[in-house]
Amino acid sequence: MRGNTNRSSTRRLRAAVGAAAAACALTAALPGVASAGPTAGADGGGAGVERISVAADGTQGDDNSTGASITPDGRSVVFASSAKNLTADESTGGDKVFVRDRRTGQTGRIGYLTTLQPPVISGDGEHAAYPVQWVNDVRIRQYQVSTGRTISADCSAYSCNQPSLGADGRHIALVIRLKPPLTGQRIEVQDWNTGAKKTVATLDHTQVSRPSMSGDGRYVAYQDAQTKDVLVWDRTTGTASGPIEGPAKDAALVQLSDDGNQVVYVAGADTYVHDLRSGTSRLVPNVRGVAIDPTGRYLLYAPNDTSGPSLVLRDLRTGTDETVSTQPATAGTDAVSSGGRDVVFQSTADDIVPGDTNGKSDVFVRRLY
Repeated sequence: MRGNTNRSSTRRLRAAVGAAAAACALTAALPGVASAGPTAGADGGGAGVERISVAADGTQGDDNSTGASITPDGRSVVFASSAKNLTADESTGGDKVFVRDRRTGQTGRIGYLTTLQPPVISGDGEHAAYPVQWVNDVRIRQYQVSTGRTISADCSAYSCNQPSLGADGRHIALVIRLKPPLTGQRIEVQDWNTGAKKTVATLDHTQVSRPSMSGDGRYVAYQDAQTKDVLVWDRTTGTASGPIEGPAKDAALVQLSDDGNQVVYVAGADTYVHDLRSGTSRLVPNVRGVAIDPTGRYLLYAPNDTSGPSLVLRDLRTGTDETVSTQPATAGTDAVSSGGRDVVFQSTADDIVPGDTNGKSDVFVRRLY
């Protein structure tokens, strides 16, 4: 940890506020999953590391677990795993999608996954979305945790992938690859309730565009990987602005914050956090941005210098850093809960928590205060 002068009192205050918010959260139980005792780390049990890719009784997964996202309140984590022992009724191999409720200790399987992208979870923990193979194409399945209801996004043009969910799961941003003889892709926002669709952008190539949607579904950040630009679409105007990095840089999108105000992108060896309100960008040099918390204050990054920690969380307001993992570890977008309290990551290291003997990649959450 570097530069944490006068930080402990701030951490204690935020911990009290976060615990109060978690106590008031309304979350429905996963259907068909045996309940386990509460997990201390999810309800203000203090700083530490918790392994997420475990069964309700704490049994470690018997195969690799990866690709996790966490809700803003830190309660629910969705992840992919090919383990066969995380739920009592599971016996098949292959990649599957699981949701872990850190407060109750429940782990539930919600579907099967292709290897294209990891699953994502809505801000309220009520919906998860993930790509599934369907005959000769790929579709996006959206799952409602409390009811088990599923729908498939409308991908009639061909295949769809790269989902991003809003706070309540009503809106989903995704990429649709056009059907031959047409080429290219279309980025869309679809409405779970009405089925309405809005086109964000149409690109004449199929390089990764990484749509990232704000919590209210108003803004979608995306990249044009061919021109190496990052742009932001506004649903109220139906137009996109950008490139936000300006004409002098080649940029790759990392993530849009949940409030829709901060866009993280990488240019060369550096990371930038762009404020859409002021139009200014903050430089975080010699690091690769990984994720930003929903408020836009905390940046998770991987240092380019591999001799130190593998993942670090920076408070952009104070400039202070906290180490998330000193062992080799990786994370994806939506990896940080609100206020930088929790960070979800994956690692094959066997000494992050006691009793890690499976020799596989596991999913962990580090609670920082």
